[in-house]
Amino acid sequence: MPVIESEEHKALRAAVAALGAKYGRDYLTNAVSSGRHPRELWAEAAALGYLGVNLPEEYGGGGGGIAELSIVLEELGAAGCPLLMLVVSPAICGTVIARFGTGEQKREWLPALADGTRTMAFGITEPDAGSNSHRITTTARRDPGTGDWLLTGRKVFVSGVDTADATLVVGRTETVSAGGGRTGNLKPCLFIVPRDTEGFQRHAIDMELNASERQFELVLDDVRLPAGALVGEEDAGLLQLFAGLNPERIMGAAFAIGMGRYALARAVEYARERTVWKVPIGAHQAIAHPLAQAHIELETARLMMQKAAHLCDAGDDIGAGEAANMAKYAAGEACVKAVDQAVHTLGGNGLTREYGLASLITAARVSRIAPVSREMILNYVSHQTLGLPKSY
Repeated sequence: MPVIESEEHKALRAAVAALGAKYGRDYLTNAVSSGRHPRELWAEAAALGYLGVNLPEEYGGGGGGIAELSIVLEELGAAGCPLLMLVVSPAICGTVIARFGTGEQKREWLPALADGTRTMAFGITEPDAGSNSHRITTTARRDPGTGDWLLTGRKVFVSGVDTADATLVVGRTETVSAGGGRTGNLKPCLFIVPRDTEGFQRHAIDMELNASERQFELVLDDVRLPAGALVGEEDAGLLQLFAGLNPERIMGAAFAIGMGRYALARAVEYARERTVWKVPIGAHQAIAHPLAQAHIELETARLMMQKAAHLCDAGDDIGAGEAANMAKYAAGEACVKAVDQAVHTLGGNGLTREYGLASLITAARVSRIAPVSREMILNYVSHQTLGLPKSY
């Protein structure tokens, strides 16, 4: 894989950075405090072609991949105004539909996801399943009379359902044996559930984390869906699921790296100017070295993210799975350390609204928790990469 960024990627990075600088942290903070979504930034990013940069050109996208979309999210994050729905709508849902959707699904959804006029949420996490996707209990069964699907279950921590036009829901269907009988085993399948579908209920989760995108619990009570709501094949199972989870982890890494870069830049700026004993505090190694270390760790995490994106865009789902998990782990750790060091560098000022870093302390923790916890990534690497026995 290339380790030097192409001229096209450099140009994209510079252009998105300019857009981010136009809006900045204050814009996003004001949107959050007023309870509204960052519609202006979303609309301008769409008009410039950034939202759908990873989607096929024939459906209005940029014809790129997750490598390009991760640059968009990282640079917006570095400017202080990341868009969480970039992770969900074009990255997860757009990728899955582009790879496995029917012609009708692609025509209906991809152009709208690319130009930002429609968004799609993603529902996988359940109250009793946590990180264990094998314990998902949301089930889908066929209505033998009509051929419709009936979907029943619960989901939690689903972002942006209140504004999304539909949710891509992970359910499970019963497998059928060669003889036509049911085996009792369940396999994952993906369904597009429009927001106003009967029986599809949402309840906001009261979060202490301040963000434009609210979190929801979903209740699906025999939600009736047409046969065309199924994305891909019934028997594709985990292949289709991981086609969405790999981009999710890569974009999660981009989100974390951008946030870490923003915090680090504020700390460096402060350390250059703040003078207590004759010279700026940044001249003291106790201040300078931790900031340098934070920069090194963020850059290292970005390299792993770029590797993961390259493998993902090349269609290497297995290789991308390993790299995406590693990238998400490295980025989460680097982000938490960078934010913590940035706040520490500013001292008391790091906790004031004026400097806008304190709220990142909680936000940075999300990068260690979601979309998959650091412990589950360590489990993955220990038994998938190192060949150690499972502990669970």
